[in-house]
Amino acid sequence: MKLFRFLAALCLSLPMGVFAQGFPSQTVKIVVPYAPGGGVDVLARTLADRLQKKWGKPVIVDNKAGASTIIGASAVAKAPADGHTLLLTSEATITSNPFLSQSLPYDPVRGLAPISRLVSLPQMVIANPSVSANTMDELVALAKSKPNGLSYASYGSGSLPHLLFEGLRHRSHIDLNHVPYKGISPAVLAVLSGEVDLTLAGVPGAQMHIATGKLKPIAVGRAERLPSLPNVPTLKEAGYADIDPHESWFGLFATGGTPPAIVQKIYADVAAITADPAFRETQVTARGFDPVFSTPDDFAKFIQADMAQKERLIRISGAKAE
Repeated sequence: MKLFRFLAALCLSLPMGVFAQGFPSQTVKIVVPYAPGGGVDVLARTLADRLQKKWGKPVIVDNKAGASTIIGASAVAKAPADGHTLLLTSEATITSNPFLSQSLPYDPVRGLAPISRLVSLPQMVIANPSVSANTMDELVALAKSKPNGLSYASYGSGSLPHLLFEGLRHRSHIDLNHVPYKGISPAVLAVLSGEVDLTLAGVPGAQMHIATGKLKPIAVGRAERLPSLPNVPTLKEAGYADIDPHESWFGLFATGGTPPAIVQKIYADVAAITADPAFRETQVTARGFDPVFSTPDDFAKFIQADMAQKERLIRISGAKAE
């Protein structure tokens, strides 16, 4: 017993950095809760390749798609808390799912440890050119003049377009018809064809159609205006920050309870990779993402604010897991 107490006291007296020495000691797995081939999957594989070279240990990507990212997130939350199983996922896993499902099999706060927010995908309110409104205020005025005359596309209950337009409907006391599709690409195609009037979509997917006049930009969900579209105001500038569901973002997590020293080591090594201008240009901005690399502490604070906004908008929308 005395020996046990001595060893325990010795461990407590060691600098935290000692626990990170020798990490990683085995293969590191980055779980991506999406199918292979998408933007987040490509980012994960590029990051895995760079980390493997830095660590001298295999770093693999494990795609566990399904159930709105719940399958992949649950696997990481239940893994040993030693940093060898990581999760690269979107905001849906962390700040939306907890308020959409009453029986979530993982705790996004205690079950997952934030390492770094990596990239964001700014969202833009877009309309078919036949819609006469050019601003958010004009959109509200048009909806009031045509009860149930405007429709918006989403990619399901609780998706970012659903939260934005239900927030707009609630705030402005207007009627809008919700038309859900199986993904953002079909939703954008529906606006292009005039099948529906509006949606909220990622900037990269919308810009090429804006350039050809096939889509009309109304507002962008971003802290600052887009340099490529300087005349399009942000939702905040337009006076609608309270219903902005924020940009889609992707971040890296460890299993909850992973020693802080290991979290910090992973963060430091990821930060060294993401600080490379070539990495940012070829793997981030060239793919339409904004680089938003952050420390674990800053990421945790960001998550708290995003959760508060999502909880409020999901409550207003009445969204439930599908």
